Amino acid sequence: MKETKTNSLRIKILLLLALAIIAILLSFFLGRYALTPYKIFALLYEQLFDVPANLEANAYIVFYKIRGPRVCAAFLIGAGLSLSGSAYQGVFRNPMVSPDILGATAGAGMGAAIGLLFSLNLAGVQALSFVFGIIAVAFTCGIASAVGKRGNMILTLVLVGMVISALFQAGISLIKYVADPYSKLPAITFWLMGSLSSIKANDLLIIIIPMAIGAVPLFLLRWKINLLSFSDEEAESMGVNTTRIRRIIIICATMITASVVSVSGIIGWVGLIIPHLTRVIVGPDYKILLPCSMLVGGTYLLLVDDVARSLMAMEIPLGILTAIIGGPFFIYLLYRGRSEWL
Repeated sequence: MKETKTNSLRIKILLLLALAIIAILLSFFLGRYALTPYKIFALLYEQLFDVPANLEANAYIVFYKIRGPRVCAAFLIGAGLSLSGSAYQGVFRNPMVSPDILGATAGAGMGAAIGLLFSLNLAGVQALSFVFGIIAVAFTCGIASAVGKRGNMILTLVLVGMVISALFQAGISLIKYVADPYSKLPAITFWLMGSLSSIKANDLLIIIIPMAIGAVPLFLLRWKINLLSFSDEEAESMGVNTTRIRRIIIICATMITASVVSVSGIIGWVGLIIPHLTRVIVGPDYKILLPCSMLVGGTYLLLVDDVARSLMAMEIPLGILTAIIGGPFFIYLLYRGRSEWL
């Protein structure tokens, strides 16, 4: 029986990996400028073996400067949001928790809004977004530590996070109110909707480096997230310092969220619904759930981005699509899995 379950799990993981690879390949083909399998193979072959592909200049520009960075960014952003969402849900023992629960998303949004208001370049906007996301979570954790008690620290963190998120959202509204309605306000509004239209190759470093720094501790500690599903007393009786582990996981998940939001804008629902969906597929064991959440989240956002840039002549903001898909799908997951994982 145990061997059958193990084999079934391996098959599911392989299928998720295969779907991710198919989605990545498909995303390179989709777009207003057609990149055929031959062109992609020729470009990769040229890069690997220094053999001229002899293709038109547009093929190089689209593949290396536009579509390639965008495909990579979409997968990394989806994977990062899903990873942080899974980690948050494990830490707070609550399936309704998402990466913005501690104010990271609202803080990053306010930082970006300030950068756009003062006409900073893209790097400046991203830097402010990242810094404000970290500041928001620092406020949340600091206030929760000051006013909370050991017995209800999780509830205190969630409540303080809601307040901090509301304050930063109010800050965003104030910035939009004072922004020039003809130039600054549209830019701020569009950024807050979430988009990958301006992604460049250099932006990948902004995602990869903080994401790697945050993901490595999460992977090393993922078996301890399973122990956090017990009460703190039970977990500590097994030798786990729950306070320290919880802080490390929150810091790492926040770093991932802030780095992602600083590049893509606010893309909601991914960190909430993808961990649920992955839990239904592979089960609640965080040793398996975290990497599989990254695969599912990356594949999901990649496909959503394909729809966003291909469905209409004008690109649809990702935040709109993820909300349209995520809301009803989350209701379905709640209904389908109400007796299994809630």
